[in-house]
Amino acid sequence: MSSAPSITITRLDLQRLEQMLDDLDDFGPGAEALQAELDRAEVVGHDEVPAGVVTMNSRVHCREISSGKDYNLTLVYPHEVGPEGTVSVLAPVGTALLGLSVGQEIDWPTPSGKVLKLSLLAVDYQPEAAGEYTRS
Repeated sequence: MSSAPSITITRLDLQRLEQMLDDLDDFGPGAEALQAELDRAEVVGHDEVPAGVVTMNSRVHCREISSGKDYNLTLVYPHEVGPEGTVSVLAPVGTALLGLSVGQEIDWPTPSGKVLKLSLLAVDYQPEAAGEYTRS
């Protein structure tokens, strides 16, 4: 597996995600993977995060490299998953997207065990860039 790209998260996202992890009844592999990402992230203030970085509630456009298939995803907390295109931060692709910058690539392990390579093409919406800090 390729080495993980550097990631940046906001202090507010870090606090909310750590609280969510503390509240989990079942601290499974998804929670462990997220905790590992939080532990290695560069943490910045919500007003310091670059616009091309994936934060919680960001809408992103990525492409699966080998097939060229495009994905438009919104990174959400587990209780907000619902409409197609939302992905939980506890899902492997959600954990991998958190803190990623435009132009970086991630490995996306699919439920079937296959690993796809995704490239982050754009952050179409980022709450911090839009001045929205209150969503949890």
